[in-house]
Amino acid sequence: MRELLARHRELIRFAIVGGASFVITMAVTYGLKFTVLRTNPVTALIVGVLVATIFSYVANREWAFRTRGGRERAHEAALFFVISGIALGLNALPQWLSRYALHLQVPQVSLLGQEVADFVSGMIIGTLLGTLFRWWAFKKWVFPAEGARIPARETRENPDIPDRKAA
Repeated sequence: MRELLARHRELIRFAIVGGASFVITMAVTYGLKFTVLRTNPVTALIVGVLVATIFSYVANREWAFRTRGGRERAHEAALFFVISGIALGLNALPQWLSRYALHLQVPQVSLLGQEVADFVSGMIIGTLLGTLFRWWAFKKWVFPAEGARIPARETRENPDIPDRKAA
């Protein structure tokens, strides 16, 4: 089991960051949706995803993909946010379709039906689409080079690893 976890450490860390980002997204989205953005649920979802994306960049860069890199930080951040913007569109699309194309909103359906449709389309299907796209795109374009950054702790613990910061 330990070997399996070690082999998929990056994916597990990405999933943990994603889980924390999901909680942030839900808290912000529903906080806004039930207060100041009652009539704009898709906007509430977009704001929630944006707040979670800022957290996600820092957590992915410094923890999930900490040994990856290969790009100058400004270029990496720009790519991260462009990809996250595309993923935001993928995340919001199912809820937009549910609300405005399928008309799963009050008065066509009950309030409970509307909220269930919003949750399933926006928080479940949208998050799944956005997450799958992010995993693929981050590894391909944002953090492409495996082993490009070696954390300082690992270079101190293993003198055989060259300190890339010194180079």
